[in-house]
Amino acid sequence: MSNENNKTIARRFFLEAFSQGKLELLDELLAADYVDHNAPPGTPPGVESIRYLLSTFRAAFPDVQFTVEDQVAEGDKVVTRYTFRGTHQGELFGIPATGKAVVFPGISIYRMQAGKMQEAWVNYDMMGMMQQLGVIPA
Repeated sequence: MSNENNKTIARRFFLEAFSQGKLELLDELLAADYVDHNAPPGTPPGVESIRYLLSTFRAAFPDVQFTVEDQVAEGDKVVTRYTFRGTHQGELFGIPATGKAVVFPGISIYRMQAGKMQEAWVNYDMMGMMQQLGVIPA
């Protein structure tokens, strides 16, 4: 797969599967034995881990929107820098809805194999999100 094709797969993950809630695309975009190295404890393995996480975040932030700020691809890796925007309208990991809008950055690195996302290393501003929700002091 070319670097451009790999970047397109990662963009589709953020803009279609996550932002638009097209979770049926996960089987197309992710390998069956996909590994998220930063998934919370207790998250199911494989594609189901991402289906669970996306469903959880979309229930908490039904108006979620991602903006892909930058992408770099080399070899079998794609790095995507993004901005998450959404309004906290549902429970998130035990935190009741606050009605507050949040905006925070993140960076994800994906290892691609045979035209699918095989592994992920995800880092986003969890502290900033929690501060914006008022869960922890700024």
